Amino acid sequence: MKAFVFPGQGSQKVGMGKDIVEGWKLAEEIYKTADQVLGFSLSGLSFNGPEDELGETRNTQPALLTYSYAVSEILMSRGFRPDFVAGHSLGEFSAILCAGMLTFDDALRIVRRRGELMAAADPEGRGSMAVVLGLDDEKVKAVCAEVSKTAYVEPVNFNCPGQVAISGIQEGIAAAEVALKAAGAKRVLKLAVSGAFHSKLMEKAADEFRTFLGEFRFNKPRCKVVSNVTAGLEDETDIVELLVRQMKSPVLWSDSVRFMKQSGVTSTVEVGFGSVVTGLVKKIDSGIQAQTWQEVLQ
Repeated sequence: MKAFVFPGQGSQKVGMGKDIVEGWKLAEEIYKTADQVLGFSLSGLSFNGPEDELGETRNTQPALLTYSYAVSEILMSRGFRPDFVAGHSLGEFSAILCAGMLTFDDALRIVRRRGELMAAADPEGRGSMAVVLGLDDEKVKAVCAEVSKTAYVEPVNFNCPGQVAISGIQEGIAAAEVALKAAGAKRVLKLAVSGAFHSKLMEKAADEFRTFLGEFRFNKPRCKVVSNVTAGLEDETDIVELLVRQMKSPVLWSDSVRFMKQSGVTSTVEVGFGSVVTGLVKKIDSGIQAQTWQEVLQ
């Protein structure tokens, strides 16, 4: 069985989308639709920047969703169909869109609002995130728990063995970097995000997001959808609550990939910009054939 997997924030880059718009008419139409729905030129921002504006989460989220959606439509026009879909963080919205649970217009409005709420949750820019390399999950948890006694920080994205993202206030991230390196971490790298995502600092934003999601209709998925909050299946009956929890809860990506493997998935296709998720899947389980969408179409 095949899974489509979708990347999240941090994979954006100025110029994204130019490649597919130049090569596929349907991608051009999708970008035109995005511009109309959002009321500004998302295509121009994606293709030409500026980088700092593309990096604002209210813009990053619809930009990544639009790219992933265009790629998923390209793949399906070529006859590729997923048995499972799963997304890393924001990528879960691309996954449920691919599964037919939302219309593209609604998905755009949802992720745009999600980005606005996440940005508003930290107007002073106190929050940040970093990725910890070369230390096991339990040690990262223990170090963060100790640092949090004076400056809040916690592990939030369990990406693959030896790679955990932490989230919190900048003072906590800075203190954790020193402590984690002392505990044996190879590197601690700040992420290109604009807030302390997937942490308790997003609780107020998550509550507002729940109210907003009540305006939308979610359809029954046409394939199996994996929640990165539970590393299990989700459908139209529980999707709203899980998407709300996802905003303020850890991303269980390693467990999500293992769940798909146990469920019979033998290959994954990264449906989005870059190859970050493909690299994570290979590190989680080398027995899964992990490819980017470009490799599949070669």
